[in-house]
Amino acid sequence: MTGVLVAAAVGVTGVGGATAAQSSPHEPARQDCRTYSSVKECGQPKLNEKQQQCVTAATQQGMTERRATVECRAFA
Repeated sequence: MTGVLVAAAVGVTGVGGATAAQSSPHEPARQDCRTYSSVKECGQPKLNEKQQQCVTAATQQGMTERRATVECRAFA
C-alpha cells in the first residue's frame, strides 16, 4: 500500500516538476557543458584530425567519448 502511495505522489509531482523545469523566456538556455582536467567545454567542439584520432584511441582504452573530446581538444 505504501508503494502505491509513493508512486502516486511521484506521478503527481513529476507532472508539475516537468513544467517547472522548463526555462522561461527570461532565462538563458542550458548549454551542454562539461569540465575535465580543469578544462571546460560547452556544446559539441570541432576537432581536427589529430584530435579526432586522440578521441578514438582514448575511447578504445575505456575513456568516455565526452571526456576524451574535452581532453584531446585541450591537450592534443
